[in-house]
Amino acid sequence: MQMERRVVVTGIGVISPNGIGRENFWAATRRGASGIRKIRSFDPSSLPVQIAGEIPDFDPLQYLSEKDAANVSRVVPLAIGAAREAVADAELEPAAMTLDERRRVAVLLGSGGGGQEFVERQYSLYYAGHVRQCSVYTIPSATIGTLASELSMHFGFRGFSHVISTGCTSSTDAIGYAAQNIRCGMAETVLCGGADAPIAPLIVKGFTLMRIMTSSWNHEPERGSRPFSADRDGFVLGEGAWMFVLEEYERARARGARIYGEIRGYGSTCEAFHRVRLEENGDEPARAMSLAMEQARIGPGQVDYVNLHGTSTVLNDRIETRALKLAFGKRAYRVPTSALKSIIGHPQGACGAAGLAATLLAMRDNALPPTLNLDVPDPECDLDYVPHRSRNAEIENALCNCIAFGSKNSALIVSRVV
Repeated sequence: MQMERRVVVTGIGVISPNGIGRENFWAATRRGASGIRKIRSFDPSSLPVQIAGEIPDFDPLQYLSEKDAANVSRVVPLAIGAAREAVADAELEPAAMTLDERRRVAVLLGSGGGGQEFVERQYSLYYAGHVRQCSVYTIPSATIGTLASELSMHFGFRGFSHVISTGCTSSTDAIGYAAQNIRCGMAETVLCGGADAPIAPLIVKGFTLMRIMTSSWNHEPERGSRPFSADRDGFVLGEGAWMFVLEEYERARARGARIYGEIRGYGSTCEAFHRVRLEENGDEPARAMSLAMEQARIGPGQVDYVNLHGTSTVLNDRIETRALKLAFGKRAYRVPTSALKSIIGHPQGACGAAGLAATLLAMRDNALPPTLNLDVPDPECDLDYVPHRSRNAEIENALCNCIAFGSKNSALIVSRVV
């Protein structure tokens, strides 16, 4: 009987609102340094929401020529920057690879909005009468599937090159699918993760129309994202990219690669309930978590940490708490959990990858990331959310949870490799 192929993470790259680079991101996350600030990329004064998890010091020209940068969305250099770090961290050298070796490296990127910010810029130029300034690449750069192609072209990787776009679960699903492809022998190495850049005037306006973003903290941006606190009133939009190199375990071990952890389980469900709202019972988010544990062949008692979706909306946080209780039973009250969005905001389809990056680094350093701004106890959100500051703890197995528009739910199990 053939042994099932194992999937491990050998490289991590990050461009985040609270730090550019993997170690800067993790150091800021561990000490609870918020990346949420007043929006600087445009004048937000006419909008009720004026804060975001924005990356003001990010320079696209470090990763693209001036000509290329003008013809793609901001999400492209974000993804390339994080991918470069992940590839270097895994000690892969694309320039030294043979054609056959490059054909065995695939790309699988998760993104919720893709190039929406770029599309908005093109429409702005068009309706302002500046048609000649519109990009000749408006159509391909607006097509979400080309995001993966940009990464493949940048590195010369010739394996499959796909984008998964399932709302906020996009990068969790991309990582899950990448692991499945390696597990079944369709790929040896996959560059995967998530990237989104949704901070633009019309996008912010669209979210405010749904009344799901906080407008209460323009004066104190770093306090705006308040997952599980009783006074929460909406999420804070974010941007960024979190990328990984996934490899088959025996291959990684044979080349002496450093291993951050093993992707052991993935589960995904759909409530088929509503475009935006979650169903109150929490059954399907709980089932996604249970499916991930089942595939990993572990039970709730073996999970040492849960990285929660934790958007800071009244409904989502309450239902996610309920779902955790359904999936974990009494163990839900004893397992530490935390919400990264309290620190970086909500980077849409990239949020699952952000949570996985924080979880793998927490596993490496035996330190749990905190949940900021949990100031007012909520009787309906009564679990251990690691409030305010990091906590030392050993993690053997962790669960990373995500919930998305369209009733989607996805979860990953990642484990320490000894």
